[in-house]
Amino acid sequence: MAERRKWIDRMQPQTLQIATWLLYINGFFALVELIDGGGVLHYFRVQYSLGIFLGLIVVAAYVAGAFLMANERKIGWKISVAVAATPFVLTYIAYTQLSAPLRYRFFGASLLSFAFDVAVLALLLHPQSKEHQRIWYH
Repeated sequence: MAERRKWIDRMQPQTLQIATWLLYINGFFALVELIDGGGVLHYFRVQYSLGIFLGLIVVAAYVAGAFLMANERKIGWKISVAVAATPFVLTYIAYTQLSAPLRYRFFGASLLSFAFDVAVLALLLHPQSKEHQRIWYH
C-alpha cells in the first residue's frame, strides 16, 4: 500500500501542530504580500530584479517546511526554523536600507505581525518540539 501523505499530523505535540498551521497561514499571507504589496517581500520584489524569486522561495519554504514536518521529515523542521527566522532578517535589511528608525528595523511596521513571527519560531524551538523531531522524525 502506498504511503499516505498528510498536511497536518494530529499525533504530534501541540507545539508542532500549531507551528504547522501557522507556517501554512504565514505562507499564504507571504504570497499575498508578495503579489499585492505593502510588506517587506513586496519591497524586495520592487527593489531588486530577483526579488520575486526570493519571495517565491520564502513562500515555498513555508509550505514545504510545514508539509514535510507533517510527514515526519527532519529536513522539514530545519526548513521551518530557517523560514521562521527570515521575517526578522528581511525586515532588518529592508528597514536599514530605508534608513528607518531602530524600532522598525527590529519590529517592522506591525507589532502584531512581529508577535506571530516570534510565536512560530518559539513553537518550533520549544523543547517539546525539538525533542519530538529528534526522536520521531527521519
